[in-house]
Amino acid sequence: MDVRSGDPYPLGARFDGVGTNFALFSAAADAVELCLFDDEGVESRVRLRESTDDCWHGYLGGVRPGQRYGYRVHGPFSAAHGHRCDPSKLLLDPYAHAVEGAVQWCGAVLRPGVDSAPYVPRSVVVSPYFDWQGDRPPRTPWRDTLIYELHVKGFTQRHPDVPERLRGTYAGLGHPAVIEHLRGLGVTAVELLPVHQFVTEYATAARGRSNYWGYSSIGYFAPHNGYASSAGGGEGSVREFQQMVKALHRAGIEVILDVVFNHTGEGGEDGGSLCFRGIDNASYYRLHNGDPSRYVDYSGCGNSLNLRSSHVLGMIMDSLRYWVEVMHVDGFRFDLASALARPVHAVDWHSSFFHLVQQDPVLRQVKLIAEPWDLGEGGYQVGRFPARWSEWNGKYRDSVRDFWRGSERALAEFASRFTGSSDLYESRARSTFASVNFVCSHDGFTLRDLVSYNSKHNYDNGEENRDGDSHNRSWNCGHEGPSDDLGVVALRGRQVRNFLTTLLLSQGAPMLLAGDELGRTQRGNNNSYCQDNEISWLDWGNTDRSLLDFVRKLSELRRAHPVLRRSKWFRGRTMGADSGYDIGWFRADGAAMQRGDWQAPANKAVGVLLRGDQSDRSELKAAQVLYVAFNAHHEHLPFAIPEELRHLQWSFAVDTAAGEVSEGDKARRMDGSSFTVLGHAMVVLLAPT
Repeated sequence: MDVRSGDPYPLGARFDGVGTNFALFSAAADAVELCLFDDEGVESRVRLRESTDDCWHGYLGGVRPGQRYGYRVHGPFSAAHGHRCDPSKLLLDPYAHAVEGAVQWCGAVLRPGVDSAPYVPRSVVVSPYFDWQGDRPPRTPWRDTLIYELHVKGFTQRHPDVPERLRGTYAGLGHPAVIEHLRGLGVTAVELLPVHQFVTEYATAARGRSNYWGYSSIGYFAPHNGYASSAGGGEGSVREFQQMVKALHRAGIEVILDVVFNHTGEGGEDGGSLCFRGIDNASYYRLHNGDPSRYVDYSGCGNSLNLRSSHVLGMIMDSLRYWVEVMHVDGFRFDLASALARPVHAVDWHSSFFHLVQQDPVLRQVKLIAEPWDLGEGGYQVGRFPARWSEWNGKYRDSVRDFWRGSERALAEFASRFTGSSDLYESRARSTFASVNFVCSHDGFTLRDLVSYNSKHNYDNGEENRDGDSHNRSWNCGHEGPSDDLGVVALRGRQVRNFLTTLLLSQGAPMLLAGDELGRTQRGNNNSYCQDNEISWLDWGNTDRSLLDFVRKLSELRRAHPVLRRSKWFRGRTMGADSGYDIGWFRADGAAMQRGDWQAPANKAVGVLLRGDQSDRSELKAAQVLYVAFNAHHEHLPFAIPEELRHLQWSFAVDTAAGEVSEGDKARRMDGSSFTVLGHAMVVLLAPT
C-alpha cells in the first residue's frame, strides 16, 4: 500500500481524487493505527507514524470513497488519572462524514482489553463532490419565519403517500407529498431533531428500548445512517441528506438542525469507548478536578464535552461550518445551550464559544437558536443569550399554558408573552424575534395530550413512570385521557384552537410541533425519547381535517398582517393624528385596563388592540387594525368595543369556539358595539383603518 506522511489538517478523511489523507487529534496517544475494512469485514492496520501538534496523520494512495475505517489508539489506560486509551477498541473518527452500522452493546464493547471491532460501527470515506447547481438557500427573514419541529423518521413513517421504502428517511422528508403539507401550513423552516450520527445508550438498550429522539451524538459531521433509505447508510446517507435539503430549498423551506454539543453518546464512567473516550478522554471531556475518573455532567446524560479545550472548540466550529458550507443547512438549535457557556462552572457569556460564533463569517449568515437552559446550577438562562441569538422561550410556553388552564394571576405575564416578551429581550437590544414561541415541543405532551391529561403516563418507557416532567401545566378539561363526553370533547377542541391561535398571533417567531395540526396523541406519554413506534410516529390516517384547515387559515392570517410580525417593539403611544396608538389593553366592558385589573387574581379576560406602526416601512401594507379578545373564564363574557374604536367597521376573523377563520367577503360583520366570547375561547376582529 502506498503510505506517505500526509498532512495534519484538515482533520478526518479527505479524498483528493487519487487517495485519502487521514488525520486524527490525540494528545494522549503513544501510537495510532488506522484500520481499514474490506467488503467481508477483514481488517488491515496501518501505523500512522507522523504526528504534528498532537495530530496523527498519513496519506494512503488508492483509498477511495466508500472505504470503511476506524482507529485503534495506543496510550495510557488509567481512569484514576483521566486516561482511557485501549487499542482493543475500534474507534470512530470524530470527523467522519459518514458512518456505517450501529453499536451492539456487549461485554466486548464495555470491558477493557477485549476487541470491540465486530460490534461497533465504522467510519466511511466520502467523496466531497455533489451537484448543488441551482440550490438557493431561502434565507427567510426572521419576521416571516414559521418553524416546524419534526422527527425525520416519525414524520413520514406512516405517511400513506410516501413510498414504503422511503418512509422514515431523508428521502421521505423530501417527498413532494410531504413538502406540499409543509407549504400548505406556511412553514418556512423545518427544525429537525438530531440528525448527527447517534447511538442508543447502553442503559436504554438494556431495557429493550432505543434512542428515538437522537440526543446522544457520536459523530458531529455524519448524517445519522438510520434515516437513509440505502441499507447501512455510509456515503449514501450523505447524498440522500443533501438531496433532501435541495428539495426543501426549492420549496422555500429552510433546514435547521438540532445539535447536541453538551455531551456525547458514550455516557458516564460505566459507558463504552466508541470514539472520543478512547482517543483522548481528558481532552474531549470535562473531568472532576479532584477525581478525574469521574465526568462533569451538566446534561444528565453522563458526561459533558470539554469546551475549555481548543481542539474541542475547533471541532464544534468545524462541524457547524461543514453543515452550512457542504450540506447547505440554514441554522442550528443548540440543545441545553447553557452548558456551552460554562468554561469553569458558572454560566459565563464571555466564554470562548460565543466569541467564536459571534465573529464567524459563515455562521453570521444562518439562524442560531438556543435552548437556554441545562441541568447545572444556575442553568436556566431564558432572556440572557447574546445578540444575534434567538431562544426557545420556555417562559412563553409556561405562561400561555397557565393562562388557558385558568390559573389565577396569570394575565399580566400572558400579555407580556403575547407581545414578544419585551421584559426578557428589549433591554438587551434584541428584537421581538429573539423569542421563539412554542406551546408544545418534542419534549413533553403533544397539544392534544396537553388538554387531555393532568398527569404523565410514561409506563411504556420502562422506568416506572419516574421519567419525564411532572409539572406540565396541563388541564384534562374534566376527564383524564380519551373521553366520549361531548362537553369535554368540545372544550378540548376550543382549548387546542386557543393555543394555536395564541401562538400564531403572538409577536416573535412561532414554532409548531409536528402533528399538533393533525390532532396527534402520544396517549399521555410526555417523554417519548425511547419510543420508536406508533406512540411517536405521526398517525396520518386519523388526521383531524377541520383542525388542519383551521391551522392553515391561521397561518395565512399571520402572513397577511405585518402587525402580527413586527420587528419593532410596541410602544403604546400615539403615532399621529390618523393612526392612534399602536397597542391598547382593555377590560371586557371596553374600559382601559388599570393596574388593579392586571393584579386582580380572578381576572382571566382581556382585550387588546394591535395596530401597525406606520413609521416602519415594512408594515405599510397593513390595512387593518386587529382587536383580540381572550376569555379564560368558564363563563361566557360579553365584550364591548372601546368607545374610541366604535367608528370602525369590525368583522370576525377568528372565533375559536366556532372553529372559524375568515377574512374579506367571507368574514361575518359585527352588528353593534359588543360581542360575546364563549368560556375558554378567543375572538379576533379586523377593521380597515
